[in-house]
Parts: sequence; C-alpha cells; structure tokens
Amino acid sequence: MSKIDEIYIFEALKEAKKAFQEDEVPVGAVIVYKNRIIARGYNQVERLKDPTAHAEMIALTSAANYLGTKWLNGSTLYVTIEPCSMCAGALVLARIKKICFGAKDPKTGACGSVINIVNNKKLNHRIEVNGGLLEKDCGQLLKEFFKKKRKKIISSGEVAEWSKATHC
Repeated sequence: MSKIDEIYIFEALKEAKKAFQEDEVPVGAVIVYKNRIIARGYNQVERLKDPTAHAEMIALTSAANYLGTKWLNGSTLYVTIEPCSMCAGALVLARIKKICFGAKDPKTGACGSVINIVNNKKLNHRIEVNGGLLEKDCGQLLKEFFKKKRKKIISSGEVAEWSKATHC
C-alpha cells in the first residue's frame, strides 16, 4: 500500500467512526480527484430511513455535485469495506476509475468476494480495484459495532432488523 493510499483510506476510516458514533453500521468513504478529497460520506441508513444511504452513495452524490457532472472519470473511491452490488453498480455508472477498500465483505461484496460487478465484461465500464487497505482496522470497527449490537439485543431480548442484514 502506498503512503497516499494509506492517507486516504485513513480518511475513510474517520468517516466510518462518525457512523459508529451515530449507531450506524460503520462504513466510511472518500472520493479523491486530482490528489484532493472532493467528497466524504458515511452510512446514514437509519438516520435518514433510506436503504440507499450507504457511505459510497452519499460520497458519490457529493462528488458529482462538486464536479458538476455525473461522470467521475479519473476519480478514486476509498471505502472501509468492499462495496455492495448497489454501490458497485452506481460506481460503474459514474465511470469511477478506481476503488480502494479496506475489509472484504464475504456476504455482499460486489468487487470480487461474492460477485464482481465492477469488472463484468458485459458492462460498458470496468473499475480498477485494490482491496485490503488497513483491512484489520476497518474490519475491527465493524466487529466492534456488531458485538455491541448483539450484546444490546441479548440484554434486551429484542430482535433488530439489522441483525438480518449485512454491513450495508
């Protein structure tokens, strides 16, 4: 991992910690264009009551607004966990150049773990992928979050909707 990649994935991890503090699944993202962070996002699904409010989608919308275009050619997404199929599809549509992620997602990862949307030869755009950046740190934050949630459920006896879902 290059020093530059480390700096940007660390920034995504800071965003994930914001989600953790707000009791959201701790996923964070930043989008870099011409060596500058142009967008940030963290999961806000519960807060906004919006199943599409993933860190990647929030950052993607912000980056498109910043650049004034739907195409994010030459941009790189740094995200703490491998994007799901919704996010990967949106990233293909936005023509993002590269995805750098922290932890793999063995349940819904769409950059190679479960399915590979971002490099599907039938689609009109493919994305370079670099996974495993600060993997332990990114994965640990998710483990802490779900451990805390399980402990809360056990003590209260409730069954939460999130317990049936994955990271997103």
